Amino acid sequence: MLYIIVIVALIAIGFAVYVRLAPSDAARWHQMPEGAERQDFDGGCIRIGTTGPQGISLLDRIIMSGPRTQVLAGSVEDGMVTYIIRSKLWGFPDYVTVRQLGDTLQIYSRLRFGKSDMGVNKTRVDGWLSVLARQ
Repeated sequence: MLYIIVIVALIAIGFAVYVRLAPSDAARWHQMPEGAERQDFDGGCIRIGTTGPQGISLLDRIIMSGPRTQVLAGSVEDGMVTYIIRSKLWGFPDYVTVRQLGDTLQIYSRLRFGKSDMGVNKTRVDGWLSVLARQ
């Protein structure tokens, strides 16, 4: 029985280490789906809004003020940025790509591991957009 507990513990620790240290391929994650339209899906969402050309800059400040957030690729100056935002307990990465096209701001948020995020990405993005609307 002790062996089983040790094996399960080692598997859990190995999984936690992998989730936190697995490399993020910018070529894979730093992209926006063509013809992106507002939608919700298991593990993420897409939001499109009219913000004016400063939308990406304002949203960048909001996103970067959050915890466990870093830029994976791109920049505000490039007009497209992909962020990695990690969950508090396990460090699961979510990827959020933001692109500014003229006055239109596109946001594509999705998980990396699993099939469902229990609405976390949708809630996060909608919260950012609420803050952005008040600015």
